[in-house]
Amino acid sequence: MLATAVSRYKQVVVSTSTPGELLLALYGGLFRFLKQARMLLEAKQRGRAAELVSKARAILCELDLALDYEVYPELCQNLTALYGFCLDRLRVATREDSTQAIDEVIRVLSPLYQAWQLAVPKATIEQGRADRGR
Repeated sequence: MLATAVSRYKQVVVSTSTPGELLLALYGGLFRFLKQARMLLEAKQRGRAAELVSKARAILCELDLALDYEVYPELCQNLTALYGFCLDRLRVATREDSTQAIDEVIRVLSPLYQAWQLAVPKATIEQGRADRGR
């Protein structure tokens, strides 16, 4: 019963969130999975670490699929290249039990996540102002 309630709650959150909020949630989950996977690799818990790396890879694939090349083609190309690099490093992390590869992904994506954390609330405020001005 609790699992059903949690599932319904997650569906409501996703259906009522803005694209910016979903983006931040995806990045938050990505970093959470990466940090946990790193700790598990250090603790020699390879199987569980591989599961978390797989979840992180799935998020990166989702982020890449969500890019809208018609709006910002150059930005999308750059992000696709960045996500591709990260996916490659996560393959190495799983294959070689490399915490260094996970650290590289965290290092490369951290500035982007920080930028989104600043931009999304600002865009939400500006959108609210624009909506009130109609």
